[in-house]
Amino acid sequence: MTSAAKRAMLAGLRWTSLRLRLVVVFALVALTAAVSASGIAYWLNREAVLTRTQDAALGDFRQDMQNRAAALPLRPTQNELQKTAEQMAGGADGYSVLLIGERAKGKPIVGTSDPDTFTLDDVPARLQEAVAQRQDVGAGNSVPYHLYWQRTERRGMPYLVGGTRIIGGGPTGYVFKSLDQERQDLNSLAWSLAIATGLALVGSALLAQAAATTVLKPVHRLGEAARRLGEGKLDTRLRVSGTDELAELARTFNKTAESLEKKVADMSAREESSRRFVADMSHELRTPLTALTAVTEVLEDEADSLDPMIAPAVNLVVSETRRLGDLVENLMEVTRFDAGTARLVLDTVDVADQVTACIDARAWLDAVDLDAERGIIALLDPRRLDVILANLIGNALKHGGSPVRVSVRPVDHELLIEVRDHGPGIPEDVLPHVFDRFYKASASRPRSEGSGLGLSIAMENAHIHGGDITAANSADGDGAVFVLRLPRDVSSLRDGDGHGGTDPDAVTDPDAVEDADRGRTDGRGEEGTQ
Repeated sequence: MTSAAKRAMLAGLRWTSLRLRLVVVFALVALTAAVSASGIAYWLNREAVLTRTQDAALGDFRQDMQNRAAALPLRPTQNELQKTAEQMAGGADGYSVLLIGERAKGKPIVGTSDPDTFTLDDVPARLQEAVAQRQDVGAGNSVPYHLYWQRTERRGMPYLVGGTRIIGGGPTGYVFKSLDQERQDLNSLAWSLAIATGLALVGSALLAQAAATTVLKPVHRLGEAARRLGEGKLDTRLRVSGTDELAELARTFNKTAESLEKKVADMSAREESSRRFVADMSHELRTPLTALTAVTEVLEDEADSLDPMIAPAVNLVVSETRRLGDLVENLMEVTRFDAGTARLVLDTVDVADQVTACIDARAWLDAVDLDAERGIIALLDPRRLDVILANLIGNALKHGGSPVRVSVRPVDHELLIEVRDHGPGIPEDVLPHVFDRFYKASASRPRSEGSGLGLSIAMENAHIHGGDITAANSADGDGAVFVLRLPRDVSSLRDGDGHGGTDPDAVTDPDAVEDADRGRTDGRGEEGTQ
């Protein structure tokens, strides 16, 4: 048996399985009904069998006491009692008889049909007392003595013991009837009822299984269809047959799936159109931006020789042109992530050297404390790691408080890079949105130096590595802490020819993030709104 078959079998036998619960409920109902019916039938038959046997034996015994024992003299001899007892026991009922008389006052004599089977010791004391007790004769009682009986056991065998005495003087008689044959008949009946109960239980389980299959098969198909729909297979449909509730449910599912497919298709088309618009717009802006950048560089070089009245305007044009260029580059990067065309270009790097190079390229060495040991090797995309670090460290410097501490440590198969500042921290209502695109913490100051895309780009770069970034405030209330988690070997996450390919449109200029436009301005507000 394959592992898949075993798993399917175990899944079908789970206590949470509806099939199993249906079978168990059916079986319990059938078991309860069968046991109740069998118990009632057994009890009724038992009473009927025992009562019939008892009435027949006691009736014959009463008649013999009237016909034979009453004919004995008042003071019978031992032989007369013995002979009469044997005559009374000689009938077809097969019981033993014991007669007790008196040869003289206070001197009892006993006659028994079978001394080895039945003696006075076999008669319960309470029964002897009841038989010997004289009843008051009145309106509700016409005779002083009655016939009493009792069911008892001797050496594990059931017996019926009855007794009475002759009215007006005469012997006292006891009858001893074996009920073993009746017990055997009742045991046979009990076994028959038990077998019938077992068959009813098996039959109910089979019926429950058939009913469960009939009911649960459409439910199973519906579950499979819902699972495929959840996996994105929006063309999933159910075959509808019949007019019952399950068929109506299948029709409702098909209508829902059709409506969902149409809406998703419309949303995908609109999203694709918007993404294409952003990408086309970004590409179209690059040509004029290139010319503007060249002009602003010339203006910046000549800024010292310009008229003091013109210099501020020139500086504003230079800074805004650079900001626009960074925004376009960020938009193109976001477009590549949305389109799924972003690729990893993996290389084996020393993480400490990589972090040092990122800080040094942006002249942050004096403002950043680095805690990273050399020799921590990881296989990742160096350029994308540089983008992540530039955003996190740049934002810590701009919106946090010095010193900014960067620590690198390996944990199992992961790489943890922690960036901590000593500023006022991140407001609690801002924390859930720090990685949202274009999020501005301060609605009153929507314009800022940042593009609002930095942390979202950093997060996307972490995700493409199979990692993540978390943001929180320091436990001691001193600053914010961003933690980057990356696997030390992301080769298994390469998309297509990622390791051997290139990403020609990627933001590769380290200076593009020097002013932290991709930093925490998009998640922590504008100009120190921590």
